[in-house]
Amino acid sequence: MLTAKHKVGLIFFPAFDWCITPDHPEREERLLYTRDQILEEGLLDVEGIEEYRPFVAEDKDILRAHVCVPSVAARVTESHRIAVGGTMLAADLVLDKKVDRAFALLRPPGHHAMRIVHGSRGFCTVNNEAIMVEHIRHRLSPKTRIAIVDTDAHHADGTQDIFYNDPGILHISIHQDGRTLYPGTGDVQERGGPAAYGQTVNIPLPPGTGDEGLLYVMEKAVMPILADWEPDIIINAAGQDNHFTDPLTHMNVSARGYARLTDMLGPDIVVLEGGYSIEGGLPYVNVGILLALAGLDYSHVKEPVPQPTQPPQVMGQIERITETVMRAWATRDQVDRSRLFGEGEYFQRHRAIYYDTDNLLEEQRELIRLCPDCSGWRLIYSKASGYYSSLTSRGQIAAVVIPWLACPKCRAEAEDKYELIAKEGRCRQVFLQDVARDAFTNWRK
Repeated sequence: MLTAKHKVGLIFFPAFDWCITPDHPEREERLLYTRDQILEEGLLDVEGIEEYRPFVAEDKDILRAHVCVPSVAARVTESHRIAVGGTMLAADLVLDKKVDRAFALLRPPGHHAMRIVHGSRGFCTVNNEAIMVEHIRHRLSPKTRIAIVDTDAHHADGTQDIFYNDPGILHISIHQDGRTLYPGTGDVQERGGPAAYGQTVNIPLPPGTGDEGLLYVMEKAVMPILADWEPDIIINAAGQDNHFTDPLTHMNVSARGYARLTDMLGPDIVVLEGGYSIEGGLPYVNVGILLALAGLDYSHVKEPVPQPTQPPQVMGQIERITETVMRAWATRDQVDRSRLFGEGEYFQRHRAIYYDTDNLLEEQRELIRLCPDCSGWRLIYSKASGYYSSLTSRGQIAAVVIPWLACPKCRAEAEDKYELIAKEGRCRQVFLQDVARDAFTNWRK
C-alpha cells in the first residue's frame, strides 16, 4: 500500500445539481470524470489521503469579504455556500493540524468575484479564497502573512480587487495575457493600492505557453518573491484552464506541468478555480496535483492525447516578462507613492466593471483614506444597470469598509461617514463592513 509523504485532506464538492445553463462550460458534469479518475487510480485508498465533506457557509462568512447587493440571500445559492464552506474547511484542517495540506476540489469557482457583488461575472459570484483568507485571519491573527498564487489562465481580477490595498496579503496571478483573454486585465503595472503597493504581482504570459514557460516563471519569479516575502501560509488558486485541451484558452500546459508546479510551490491549501476540459484535462490535472501534494510520484500521469510543443518564439517573451516582474518587485519600495496616489487625504479611482455572466455594467467610484498609521478606510459608491438590455438602474449604493488593524482615527471617521451617508438618504443602500469586529450593517431606504 502507498503511503503519502504529506497527509492530504481532499474536500470534494462537484455541485451536480447546479449549473449556469445545461450547455455552459461551467456545468454539472464538470468534475464527473475527475471523480471517476481519482477512484479508478485508487487515490482514496492511499494511506494519508483522506476525503472530507464540506459544511455550509453562513452569511457572516461571506460578508467578511463581500458586499452583496441587495443581500447575500439574493445573490448566493446553496451550492455557492457549500463551495465556500468546503474552502473554509480546507483551512481548518491545516490550521488544526489534522492534515499537512488540503485540496478543495469544488465548484462553483470564485476568483472573478470582487468586493461588491451585483451578480455573477466570469462564472463567479463569491470569492472562495478571499472568504477563506478572512476566516484564517479570524482564527489566527490579522498579522498572519498570506500569499495567494493564482495559476488560472484568466487574470484573478476579483481577488486582486479585494486585497488591492491589504498589506497582509501577497497576491500573485499567473495568467494568459489579458490582451488576448477575458477579463482583459492583469498587466504587470497593476501593482496594488497605496498601503500595499507592489504586493499585487501580475505575470501575463503569451498564448502558447507550455510547461517550459510556466515552470520557468515559477523558478525565476514566483519562488524568489515568496522566499523574499516569507508568508506564513501559501494558497494556490489552482485554475486548470492553462491545460492544452481547454476549450476557452490558448495555453499548452500539461497535467505533469501542473503537478511539477504544485511540487515546487508546496502550498498549504489548493483550491480549484477554472478548467473546462471535462474529459481531456481536469481528471489528469487533478490526479497530478493530488499526487504532488501527497509527495508521491506523478511522473506517469499522462493525457490520452499528445501535448503540443511551446512555440519557439514564446520563451523569449516569457524571459522578458519575468525580468520586468522581478525588476518591479526589487524596486517596489523605491517608488514615489505620492506621485502615484497623490498627497491629499484620499486616493480616488473610477472603474467600469462588466458582469459578463449576468450582463450588467457597474459604475464604481472608490476613495481610500491615505493614512500614515494604517491602511486607511475605504468608501465605495457603486451602481449597476442592465447592459445591452432594457433593465432599469438598480440604484446607487455606498459601502464603507474598515480594514484590519485600522487606527482609532480611521475607525471613527469611517463610522461617522456611514452614519452621514445613511442620514442623507441619497443612496438606495448603505453598507458598513468591519471585518476586524466581524460586523456588517446594511441600511436600506
